[in-house]
Amino acid sequence: MDLVNNFVTRLKAALPTGDLAELNTACGATKKDIDLLKSTYPNCPQSLITLLEKIDGTYWRKYGENEIAVYMLGSDVEEGRYPYYLLSTQQMLDSSKEEEDVSYLLEYEEDVDPRINPDGLHLETYIHFADCMNNGGTSRLYIDFNPSPEGVSGQIIRFVYDPDEYKVIADSFDEYLQGVIDSGFVFLEEDELF
Repeated sequence: MDLVNNFVTRLKAALPTGDLAELNTACGATKKDIDLLKSTYPNCPQSLITLLEKIDGTYWRKYGENEIAVYMLGSDVEEGRYPYYLLSTQQMLDSSKEEEDVSYLLEYEEDVDPRINPDGLHLETYIHFADCMNNGGTSRLYIDFNPSPEGVSGQIIRFVYDPDEYKVIADSFDEYLQGVIDSGFVFLEEDELF
C-alpha cells in the first residue's frame, strides 16, 4: 500500500538516529495475530493491517532481545507536537477488551463531538491503536466503528484526560496517516518533546 510505504519511509527519515536504530529492529505482526485482528474487527482498515505487517508496535515492544519505545504517531494535541506510540496487534486486542464509557460526557454537551456515539465506545466497536508519550494516561487514539449518525464508521477519535475530551480528528485511518505525513512528523522535533 503506497500510503503506508510513504508513511514508513518518511517516518524513518524524520526519526533521530537512536530511535531509527531501535525501529530497525522491529518486524511485522505474525499472520496469526493479523488474522485474529481481522476476525475480531472485520472493518479494520487495510492501511492499519499493512502498517502492522511492517511494524508490530513501538510501545515498549520486545523484538527478540530488544525492547523498543519509539514515537511514530501524532494528533492535534499541542498543535500536533504530542507524540504517540503505535500499539502492537496483541496490545490492541487486549486493550480493546476494556470497554470505554463516554456517556458521562453527556453532562457537558457542549464538549461532546457530535460525531461520537453518546452511548460510548463499546466492545468490538473500536480499536485502541495508540498511546501517548505519557504511557496512554494523558491521551489515546481509537478507530471508531460505531459513530453517531453525524459521524463516519472508521473515524479516528482522540481522547485527552483532564479535562476529559473525546474528539474526532480524521474520518479514516488513511486520512489520519496522511495528516501525520503532512504535519512533517512535527512531534519528533527534539525541542518539541516534553
